[in-house]
Amino acid sequence: MNAVHPKVLELAADLTTSFPRSPRDMLAGYIIVARAVDKCRAELAGKVGAYKFDGFMDGLFFSFTGITGPALREFIATGAEDEAVARWISEHARKRPRAEIVQWNNEWRYKRISEMPDRFQQFMERYIPSVIDPEQMPKLTYLFDVFDLEEKKFGS
Repeated sequence: MNAVHPKVLELAADLTTSFPRSPRDMLAGYIIVARAVDKCRAELAGKVGAYKFDGFMDGLFFSFTGITGPALREFIATGAEDEAVARWISEHARKRPRAEIVQWNNEWRYKRISEMPDRFQQFMERYIPSVIDPEQMPKLTYLFDVFDLEEKKFGS
């Protein structure tokens, strides 16, 4: 196994004891990617816990931008900070009008669980009650609310 760049170790959150950023947090003008970066750094540092880089949600970003998980991982492994990652993404993402990116951000930011594929809805039907306090259920409207409520990021 290759040695981990010291800057990655410095930047990586320990996702065995904390959480990645919200999928709503933006980096390089996109939602989802800040969370993906956190998971990637944690994975490289051996502190990813139950999280997975380049999974379903990260794949939404990768599919839209044309960037691949392995390519982003390779760049993050250099020890790049968020600003450098944002520049790299801007240089490597499929060129789109800003309005199209904003529309994609909003589509996912406000995606309801009921708009997801059946298999995903069935998974969430079991998953949500196992991770979210019943008193917080009224705050659950959008897909991203699941993550923010589970990780205690939603306004109290």
